[in-house]
Amino acid sequence: MPDAALRIAFLASESEIARDARARLVAAHGQVAAEEAEVIVALGGDGFMLQTLNATRALEVPVYGMNCGTIGFLMNEYSDEGLPERIARAEETVINPLRMRAERTDGGIVEALAINEVSLLRAGPQAAKLRISVDGRERMAELVCDGALVATPAGSTAYNYSAHGPILPIGSDVLALTAMAAFRPRRWRGALLPKSARVRFDVLEPDKRPVMADADSRTAGRVASVEIESEPRIRHRLLFDPGHGLEERLIQEQFA
Repeated sequence: MPDAALRIAFLASESEIARDARARLVAAHGQVAAEEAEVIVALGGDGFMLQTLNATRALEVPVYGMNCGTIGFLMNEYSDEGLPERIARAEETVINPLRMRAERTDGGIVEALAINEVSLLRAGPQAAKLRISVDGRERMAELVCDGALVATPAGSTAYNYSAHGPILPIGSDVLALTAMAAFRPRRWRGALLPKSARVRFDVLEPDKRPVMADADSRTAGRVASVEIESEPRIRHRLLFDPGHGLEERLIQEQFA
């Protein structure tokens, strides 16, 4: 992509820092609509990057993030200087989201995509009771816990890592199934599953022990069951400065 012809769409979060950065960059490099762009530059934190990827997934345009927020694992370092050159040298990483299909306790169905994780959390004072099936086969008849999640490699350093789940290399083609505060089986932390796996959680005693489900923090409300699988037909293209891509960051996190 020649620097002079590079068509950039600058998107910014609601923070003052991000809005000011966008104004400076638009003045320096111009602005096109996302639908006409060769690259989208997202200004904000990781939360805004997730919003941008979801909002622009049908465009299949690469997204280059610059950190103007508090957390920037999916973002590059912010600088006003040499942006076209940085984009030209950037390394591309392709990630696939998870697809969640949740059946609510009122009978409604909620479908959503998650780039980081799909999580189930207890919604009352008592621990949740979950039955876990993988590819139609029951693997755990009863997990008593505060919650459980399925995370992608890209999301493995987020909520999953906070719950003591494993960090997954980007090219590993696996998903992390991680328990939160497991009571029975005692201290069970979860499992590594192939990326092609279809995971199902059934909520046991949903009236007595209510559970809510979230896809990247977008809630489905109280649920009776949740099915989760990778969605290979959707490809999110992220750009990173050389030597600072997701794979390198995932390795660094394990030695921090």
